[in-house]
Amino acid sequence: MLPLLQRLYAARGVTDAAQAQPKLAQLLAPDLLGSMQAAVTLLADAIANNERILIVGDFDCDGATACAVGVRGLRMLGARDVVHAVPNRMLHGYGLSPSLVAELAPLNPGLLVTVDHGIACHAGVKAAKALGWKVLVTDHHLPGEHLPPADAIVDPNISGDAFPSKALAGVGVIFYVLMALRRHLRGQGAYATAPEPDLLTLLDLVAVGTVADLVALDDNNRALVSAGLRRLRSGKGCVGLQALIEASGRDASRLTGSDIGFALGPRLNAAGRLEDMALGIELLLTEDRAHAREIATTLESINTERRAVQQLMTDDAELAVSRAVLSAEGVRPVAACLFDAQWHPGVVGLVASKMKDRLHRPVIAFAPSEPGGDSLRGSARSIPGFHIRDALALVNAAHPGLIDKFGGHAMAAGLSLPHAQLPAFEQAFVEVVERTLDPLSLQQLLITDGELLPQELDFAHAEALRLAGPWGQGFPEPLFDGHFQVARWQVLKEKHLKLSLRVPGRAEPISAIHFSGWTGNAPANQVHIAYRLVSDDYRGGGAIQLIVEHCADA
Repeated sequence: MLPLLQRLYAARGVTDAAQAQPKLAQLLAPDLLGSMQAAVTLLADAIANNERILIVGDFDCDGATACAVGVRGLRMLGARDVVHAVPNRMLHGYGLSPSLVAELAPLNPGLLVTVDHGIACHAGVKAAKALGWKVLVTDHHLPGEHLPPADAIVDPNISGDAFPSKALAGVGVIFYVLMALRRHLRGQGAYATAPEPDLLTLLDLVAVGTVADLVALDDNNRALVSAGLRRLRSGKGCVGLQALIEASGRDASRLTGSDIGFALGPRLNAAGRLEDMALGIELLLTEDRAHAREIATTLESINTERRAVQQLMTDDAELAVSRAVLSAEGVRPVAACLFDAQWHPGVVGLVASKMKDRLHRPVIAFAPSEPGGDSLRGSARSIPGFHIRDALALVNAAHPGLIDKFGGHAMAAGLSLPHAQLPAFEQAFVEVVERTLDPLSLQQLLITDGELLPQELDFAHAEALRLAGPWGQGFPEPLFDGHFQVARWQVLKEKHLKLSLRVPGRAEPISAIHFSGWTGNAPANQVHIAYRLVSDDYRGGGAIQLIVEHCADA
């Protein structure tokens, strides 16, 4: 192993080779998840009795991939009647709602399975039970004080659950359920005369959903994502993901976790944000390559529209910040709530994320749940050290009835409330942040992995970094810093800065790109930059490039 990789792994708490590149053989056992046996019994009985199984997904990338994994996996395991549905963001709101259950009533399933939601859907689960359906909830979100009245719930974040990894995405939870179900069926002699289904063929979908949902890439998740990336790189991914890779202009053989996060995930998410995630799920389930390419092209168009809408909303948010968030003394408040009656509810999460990065403060962005409606849908994003979902729980406890419903994680959450309650909510939320946020968390720090030696600025090290991942949430992609001399520079597309940099000890200059780095002023002759070292696929031939994340005069 290269000394550089040893240093990087050690900085991330990895001390041995097995932990550096975790394998599937090291996966945690499925039976460690609470209520797994009850879940397996529900599914096995439904299969044995030829009952209809209805899988209800969610309208983000994790929910879509989880739905596809559930449908594909159950059919592989012998279920003959598996159907699926997904809420429409504009019509049903989040999760399993009573209105969605009423719409699905004609399907009359024997068993309803939620994926990537359900832990907070008390009314929806109750409505399904009232129709005589059995309900299995599979989720990874944090539960509230009470659990929904489902027949079984599999969620690693339920209090007291013994599963060591709390970072499974929704797609990871349903994959674990399928593994446990296969073992149960194996014990029942289901594969005595037939080949055992290979659930590893689903790991491309597990990888995409896990990375896109920004869950922590602990050892268990890195094993799942690594295996899924290997399938995608070898061209063995499902035809829908292959078409999506092609539409995004990525090279499948060199795919990384970053490509999932910045190219595949957003294109799948775009369907649920502006249209209907049913289209994204259809892409992940089809076996027709021509149809997959057609859907992928449509998703590309939707994503282009999503970016345009997001940019308009972000511009509005920045204007609102400049007018209202900064106080007369120029001191930023500890949190921001942003709202515009013209914003699209499917994009408020992206706006909140952008403004959170800009302000380094917890941010909640709100939009009308539907045009002209009285209900608002909010999306919250937080900074390290502040648990946003717990903050909403504190607001809810102190002001019952202020929030209609909420749920989420430490870094991201969602909520809904009446428009008239927004001022009261904003005041209550800011009070909670002021009371519970450690002021040190407001200090924005850029942490790097230090400097690279001149001999480490080469193609071999760039390729080693690419293959050493997967990098992602909780296992950050290496970021380096150093001092360079600017030999040449030019502006690209009116906002990006292309640089040619010289460093002592290296004869040839190094190409660098600072996306959105053009400020209107020429860069200094000597700069101190934070950067990522990557292979320059555009130039090829062993070329490298520095992706500049931050630049300051030296």
